[in-house]
Amino acid sequence: MTRSDRGLTILTVVAAVGILFAAWLALVAAPDAAGLTRDETFAQRIIYFHVPSAWLSMLAFGVTMIGGIGYLITGRRGWDNVAVSSAEIGIAFTLAVMASGSVWAKPAWNVWWTWDPRLTTYTIVFLLYVSYFMLRSAMDDPARRARFASVYGIFAFLSVPITFFSIRLWRTIHPVLFDAKNFGLSSGMRPAFFFGLAAFTLLYVVLLRHRVRLEQTKEEVETLKEQLGY
Repeated sequence: MTRSDRGLTILTVVAAVGILFAAWLALVAAPDAAGLTRDETFAQRIIYFHVPSAWLSMLAFGVTMIGGIGYLITGRRGWDNVAVSSAEIGIAFTLAVMASGSVWAKPAWNVWWTWDPRLTTYTIVFLLYVSYFMLRSAMDDPARRARFASVYGIFAFLSVPITFFSIRLWRTIHPVLFDAKNFGLSSGMRPAFFFGLAAFTLLYVVLLRHRVRLEQTKEEVETLKEQLGY
């Protein structure tokens, strides 16, 4: 096992332990929010997973944009590997956000889904990045695929800040957790929230590294097939 492999293994274990501890903080240690019913109190704890997942989906799509810019400037396949790997992880976290948000919305809004501006724009983000993979699958030439996907990934990211600011730009029932005047969590809830945010961010780093290595292996296999004439 190389030093890089050992480092990634250690990081993976640390991320797993961090996620488990973050779950314990969120579900057991963190205090209940004041002024909520029993069902709302239980659903409120989803915020410890919902917000970090939302943050990581936006981070992942930002990395996809950076990977696209890197590829267009350098032409190196490694940048495209990072872009596609991060986009895939971003879609996974986006689905987690939408699912956890629906579980929270049922007791809070009495519906599983409503076409609120935040939810609508977030759905658009999801569909844009699903289309990113549809675009990639439609092209066989690796260089052409990477080039078109890079341009698409850069412009698709424009939907991310629109989604982030949607609750400030339009009338919405979605709560604002952060604003310029106050923080939407009590002091007792903040340690669990920020630890979860850090643990999820580390999880993203680990997942990205594993996914990039998988993409590199796939690239090596494709090169070997070409050399062997398959």
